[in-house]
Amino acid sequence: MADIGRGWRHLADRNPAAGFVDACLRGAAQVVLQNNPLSGLLILIALAWGAFENGTPRVFGGGVLGLVVGTATALALRVDMSSWRKGLFGFSPLLTGLAVPTFLDQRPLMWLYLVLGAIGTVVVTLALNAVFKRWNLTAYTFPFVLTTWFLLMAAYQFDRFTVLTKLTPKFPGEGSSAGGTFDWGLVPTFFKGVSQVYLIESWVTGLLILVALLINSRWSALFAVIGAVGATLLALWFGADGASLDKGLFAFNAVLTAIVVGAVAHRPGALVTVYTLFGIALTLVVQMALTTMLTPLGIPVLTGPFNIATWLLLLPDRHFAPVPNHERVKDSVLHTVRDSVHLREKEGNRVRSERG
Repeated sequence: MADIGRGWRHLADRNPAAGFVDACLRGAAQVVLQNNPLSGLLILIALAWGAFENGTPRVFGGGVLGLVVGTATALALRVDMSSWRKGLFGFSPLLTGLAVPTFLDQRPLMWLYLVLGAIGTVVVTLALNAVFKRWNLTAYTFPFVLTTWFLLMAAYQFDRFTVLTKLTPKFPGEGSSAGGTFDWGLVPTFFKGVSQVYLIESWVTGLLILVALLINSRWSALFAVIGAVGATLLALWFGADGASLDKGLFAFNAVLTAIVVGAVAHRPGALVTVYTLFGIALTLVVQMALTTMLTPLGIPVLTGPFNIATWLLLLPDRHFAPVPNHERVKDSVLHTVRDSVHLREKEGNRVRSERG
């Protein structure tokens, strides 16, 4: 397997076509913050399974089209090639490509709308990353979220599009159907919570995505499970809508938050796990609040809650260490010691000069 990986990397480095395919595969994996073409390939297989299982092959086709268009657009815009090769300009257009045929009726113009959305997502990615780098953050999937929100809100004004969000603009708070019990029937729901990261409802897809995570990072796979299980159980405990819970719709944002906070932004450990569990709860609360805000507009929250919660969890890192970071503590101590020695030397020089 290692020889195959090295051979593929060598081919991707030398052959432009293979390099493009490699960037696309990595883009598919970067949705769950993995830089691995094999993980990306398995995820695309998982998405195909889920889309055909649900009778919506156009969703898979839209995702692949968005991924290819986004990756090609970034190349045409001459973005940083190191980032491009890692698939960092493909994952948000992939999600946009999945969302458009999910939430818009099947019509020829829908595909043109999708292509425009994928191109726009790349531009929004560049713009938002330029803003967020001031705070040492990235835009994560927010370019997809922002672009798709505008695409859906605009579609309400176009007669040739029919929005299928099933969120008729209305004041929220009515029609909730709380339900569900703590039993083994929740296990498929946990897997669906993982698959819903890619807007697919399928426990098989969710299981395959976890395997794809495991290929690249066992910690990412573990925290994805923690996020799915934790958010689902908390939503059930709080009495969230039963139908939405069964579809995994209260877990996918927490899955992403758990991966970032628990396995990517910090070194996994006991305190990191506690901080991640808090992040899962925060993400669920943010999701419910955004649902209340966006229901009157008739648009879904998408991965907006993940982005907001993760930014809030990572921003304090600029002022204090919420989790163990031995390198940072060590550097801080050394810096303090150096300052102390420097001050003593200055004081000694001043005293000697006064005596002289």
